[in-house]
Amino acid sequence: MAKRVAVIGAGVSGLSSIKCCLDEDLEPTCFERTNDIGGLWKFTETSKDGMTRVYRSLVTNVCKEMSCYSNFPFQEDYPNFMNQGKFWDYLREFAEHFDLLKYIRFRTTVRSVTKRPDFSETGQWDVVTETEGKQERAVFDAVMVCTGHYLNPRLPLESFPGIHKFKGQILHSQEYKSPEGFQGKRVLVIGLGNTAGDVAVELSRTAAQVLLSTRTGAWVLHRSSDGGYPLNMVITRRCLNFITQVLPSRVLNWIQQRQLNKRFNHENYGLSITKGKISKFIVNDELPTCILCGTVTMKTGVKEFTETSALFEDGTMEENIDTVIFATGYTFSFPFLEEPLKSLSTKKIFLYKRVFPSNLERATLALIGFISLKGSILAGTELQARWATRVFKGLCRIPPSQKLMAEATKKEQLIERGVMKDTSEDKLEFIQYLDDLAACIGAKPSVPLLFLTDPRLAWEVFFGPCTPYQYRLMGPGKWDGARNAILTQWARTLKPLKTRIVPDSTKPASMSHYLKVWGAPILLASLVLICKPSLFLKPVRDNLQDRISSYLTRIWGR
Repeated sequence: MAKRVAVIGAGVSGLSSIKCCLDEDLEPTCFERTNDIGGLWKFTETSKDGMTRVYRSLVTNVCKEMSCYSNFPFQEDYPNFMNQGKFWDYLREFAEHFDLLKYIRFRTTVRSVTKRPDFSETGQWDVVTETEGKQERAVFDAVMVCTGHYLNPRLPLESFPGIHKFKGQILHSQEYKSPEGFQGKRVLVIGLGNTAGDVAVELSRTAAQVLLSTRTGAWVLHRSSDGGYPLNMVITRRCLNFITQVLPSRVLNWIQQRQLNKRFNHENYGLSITKGKISKFIVNDELPTCILCGTVTMKTGVKEFTETSALFEDGTMEENIDTVIFATGYTFSFPFLEEPLKSLSTKKIFLYKRVFPSNLERATLALIGFISLKGSILAGTELQARWATRVFKGLCRIPPSQKLMAEATKKEQLIERGVMKDTSEDKLEFIQYLDDLAACIGAKPSVPLLFLTDPRLAWEVFFGPCTPYQYRLMGPGKWDGARNAILTQWARTLKPLKTRIVPDSTKPASMSHYLKVWGAPILLASLVLICKPSLFLKPVRDNLQDRISSYLTRIWGR
């Protein structure tokens, strides 16, 4: 008899979880509290239902080839970066193609998820749901929580003295939908994440003035790289990931900052990282231009509010502010779980590979999608779901809960004593995290093996963008179309751009030309290092660290 799995939420991670259950011959039932799929990607005019949803003008930050389900590429005519409506269409196509909708119970809220009395033997859960006022209880063999990161708006009013005196409008970015109603107003946006940048840019076209306040600063990335190719596809590559593991972090940061300041000097634009703060990155193609044109004015952190104005940390004052929008992020919680699982699950340090709570003697509850990645969240959540369903089925094993709890508790104590840095909230490295999960499944692509059996494919896997299709080349869940999807990914990237063909246009030497010349020796050297990393990697890294650090010290000391 197939194991029954409760999937909570029918957003991006919920849909992949349903499909992964079906792939492993499990029996999923998905509970979605709204009337449609898509989660935050389903646009609505208001947020009265308490759900966090995208604003009308939102455009994806990760291009289509890097942010698709691994065995379901976007249609070739879809734009590389798309608005929320187009992305939702893709989710609908995915759900219909794999016939997922029949497993979803809409307008159903999960009220509680509790262990059965015999949980230590069976790992089963009692799940209580409510549909149109009627409650129902059912037993499930496993639970996949897919409610997302953006559950509860974080509105830190207590950190802003005088805010309760302010007579203007106060909003959280969750409530923002469009620039209508802000015409001619002076608007202060607090925060500098992707949402804050988007909102500030859009309001700058209609508001009298937009002020953008940040205590940290941010590095601003563009969606396109040099040459106009999607940035994600240019920088997310195994060959570059290999280099980052060799070079010292100090050198990598120096190179990265030089490259980012080539587009525009972040210090001149008021965007440079505050000393002592952790570097963060946002994607925004228009913010520098808005600052250059004066429609967006960068400000330091707010020190205090009055009835109509704001005093900033640098001593400046801005008068006659009509609206304050807090783009200060979200917190997530699990109100349907019981203690101590409820509290423990919010601490990422106690989540094994960011998926399984460490305190469960039976690994039958998985948190899918509660990660921050330097890349596509969709690709990460799909691999999480593939791994989790195989754990449920007993095909993959995780360490016993006693060991996991001991390790997590020890790490927490070291962090509290200041011995170890807490990195649980840092964004995870895309390729390293996905490779880690894929290795647990047996689906991590083997570059040396591919080089021996399929050199052309090996070339694309190592030197090309690390697209999700790579994790369907081998092992459980292998997809016959993965090879072709990888070899045709650039064709799908360029297809929506080829709307005006200019005959006989001159073509300069491309990057592929240089790769053909130099790629073979580089690939061979890399394969040797991949196969025997311990023999080469540490000496090279140590030598580079010594040489480059002394060189930079001389340069910066001048």
